[in-house]
Amino acid sequence: MKFSRALALVGFLILVPALAHAQATLAGVVRDSSDAILPGVTVEATSPALTQLRTAVTDGSGQYRITGLPPGTYAITVTLAGFSTMRREGVEVTGSGVFPI
Repeated sequence: MKFSRALALVGFLILVPALAHAQATLAGVVRDSSDAILPGVTVEATSPALTQLRTAVTDGSGQYRITGLPPGTYAITVTLAGFSTMRREGVEVTGSGVFPI
């Protein structure tokens, strides 16, 4: 019985630092109003959880990835010359993993 409690405590102590440093990825595909993919779009993530702005540029298939994000609430801004700038507020990132937006 004591061994199983000790094992559970060790497991918890190992898990807590991993959760504290959990990092996530925001990923997605940018398309225009006709559903065509848009390469070369700048995607920015801002949050009080960040010390600096994080950006990505969409690739040839319109996909982007912003990695290494700590848990928090983000605002995502999407810009491309000749198109209206789009902004999405309140994007929640919790834990770790890939969060499509």
